Amino acid sequence: MKDGFISVACGSPKLRLADCDYNAEQTFTMMRQAEKAGVKVLVLPELGLTGYTCGDLFYQDTLLRGAEQALATVLEATRNLEVVTAVGLPVRYDGKLYNCAAIIQKGIILGVVPKTHLPNYGEFYEKRQFAPAPEARGRYLSLCGQKDEVLFQSGQIFRCENIPELTLGFEICEDLWTPDSPSVQMAQAGATIIGNLSASNDLIGKDAYRRQLVTMQSAKLLCGYVYSSAGEGESTSDMVFGAHQLIAENGALLGEKRFENGLLISEIDVQKLCYERRRTQVMEPASAPGGIGFSLTVSPTKITRYVAPMPFVPEGKEDRDARCREILLIASLGLKQRLEHTGAKTAVIGLSGGLDSTLAVLITGLAMNMLDRPMTDIVAVTMPCFGTTDRTRNNAVILAEKLGATLRTVDISSSVRSHFKDIGHDMADHSVTFENGQARERTQVLMDIANQSGGIVIGTGDLSELALGWCTYNGDHMSMYGVNASIPKTLVRHLVGYLARDNAESDEALHDVLEDILDTPVSPELLPAVKGEISQRTEDLVGPYELHDFFLYYVLRWGFSPRKVYRLAQYALGKQYSREVILKWLKTFYRRFFSQQFKRSCLPDGPKVGSVALSPRGDWRMPSDAKMNLWQSELDALE
Repeated sequence: MKDGFISVACGSPKLRLADCDYNAEQTFTMMRQAEKAGVKVLVLPELGLTGYTCGDLFYQDTLLRGAEQALATVLEATRNLEVVTAVGLPVRYDGKLYNCAAIIQKGIILGVVPKTHLPNYGEFYEKRQFAPAPEARGRYLSLCGQKDEVLFQSGQIFRCENIPELTLGFEICEDLWTPDSPSVQMAQAGATIIGNLSASNDLIGKDAYRRQLVTMQSAKLLCGYVYSSAGEGESTSDMVFGAHQLIAENGALLGEKRFENGLLISEIDVQKLCYERRRTQVMEPASAPGGIGFSLTVSPTKITRYVAPMPFVPEGKEDRDARCREILLIASLGLKQRLEHTGAKTAVIGLSGGLDSTLAVLITGLAMNMLDRPMTDIVAVTMPCFGTTDRTRNNAVILAEKLGATLRTVDISSSVRSHFKDIGHDMADHSVTFENGQARERTQVLMDIANQSGGIVIGTGDLSELALGWCTYNGDHMSMYGVNASIPKTLVRHLVGYLARDNAESDEALHDVLEDILDTPVSPELLPAVKGEISQRTEDLVGPYELHDFFLYYVLRWGFSPRKVYRLAQYALGKQYSREVILKWLKTFYRRFFSQQFKRSCLPDGPKVGSVALSPRGDWRMPSDAKMNLWQSELDALE
């Protein structure tokens, strides 16, 4: 349970129809397997102690007594097990028969949840044998000779007494498929994990529908959803059951298994779910009856779920290309609107031959195409100075020419020297003044050219640089519209690569220059070159952007603590980076993130393309004077 991760499982034991003793043995055997694997919450199939397809045998007292005795056997065999388990069985109550989930732990029944919505169509005729959950509240029953009566009611929740974020709710099969699912009220009452005991047969395409249903319900309710369907052993007279098991969290499918009995295990991050509910405030508070509370031994949870090393970048080529197309469309539409609204005659861009300015000019070209305007309305300005290399300057020139932009070259060396003379700065002093003086001179040139040409300056800074404050205040920090403002560095590279491939056949020269830009080290080129080569590499100074984008995603999108971010980074990126390296740059990230907020408090407009952005107007509000003592203490403890 450390860091909010709760190990959960859905299981599909092999069963024999109406053989309750056998089914009880399979059930407690699976519970023991789950306990041994560290599982804390286990969901088993609907009517698993009898089998779902017993039909009119459910009228027989012999079968019903056998089911209750089977539950008693399971309770006795698992009284030392901590795993909270939902077991399906028929239950007699007040003269009627109900399709129920018994929620058990340590040999005790915590509550009994009857099924609310019963199917009565196609191959399913549950209303023939079962009654829907009674509407009356506050009903109790005694089952298996348990001394204390337990709540018998749909929609009840089960709270973990020593892990506040963990609250469980359970529904049964068809309950999920209806507009008024009990899980809605349970989630509103605080349930963070919903279990579903199901017996859904397999048909062509039905698995995809179930998958969509489960993942969408977890997204809609901001919860974890654990779905376990019946498998081997059910009657095949008219149907086949494929043991479909699904575990989802807030719209993400964490695990899936079909046509295979056994356990499917993953971890649900209840801290993450609670954070998202607080952030969005979409869950209207509601009350729900509570079953008996339970407690769990707090211990580390082994992470087995997949954690993407680059959370901003889809891993499959098809998904990645689709993401690139969408981002380029969003960004270019935003710029198109700004150009139209302002009546700008030109779009002025400082073209350095680096990745960010390359992406900015390519997006600007797309916007100009949307407006049916000539590419000459893009004014690409190269501004060589002390650190500019032939490689980047030539790439900038070739790129501008291949796009058909208006190219202007303004050598700022003499202006910067004059400025340093004015303020008494020694040219041999390569301090931050030496670097920032060049950056601010470049911004002044761009602003003045925009005035000359009746245009606006297009900013090139990306999301990663803004998070780290890796920009010169009132230098490259400033523009009139920042098209890259919410695009992280790891994604910038893929966007340029996507456009390079897109032009591979139609314009070989443009493709080649884009590929060379992709191969160029990331650098602001503000220190003198050494033997014509770049002497200043950004990632040597602030750290790998691959790490910083990982930190950025989990700190901003999910509000994770330094300890949790560090743990996930080791899990996802531990093969590429050592623990020491990850911690070093994590400390750098937090230090720069807190100290550089003043730059983010006055950012230009820019299009939001993803779920993480730093606009002070709508996405990130933080005082520039916030202290990082609490975060620093946690970072120091990681040593």
